[in-house]
Amino acid sequence: MAKKTVASLQTGEGRTYSKVIKMVKSPKTGAYTFQEEMVPNEKVKEFFAK
Repeated sequence: MAKKTVASLQTGEGRTYSKVIKMVKSPKTGAYTFQEEMVPNEKVKEFFAK
C-alpha cells in the first residue's frame, strides 16, 4: 500500500508544488516560529519575499 502512495505523489500533479518553511520572528515575544506552506513552484520566490 505504501508503494501506491509514493507512486501517486510522483505523478505530474504532485511535482508542481513545493513545501516551503520560513522562520518568522514574533513581534511580541521576539521568539522565532516556523511558517510552513505548500505553494506552486512558480510562487516560491514570492512566498519568501513577503
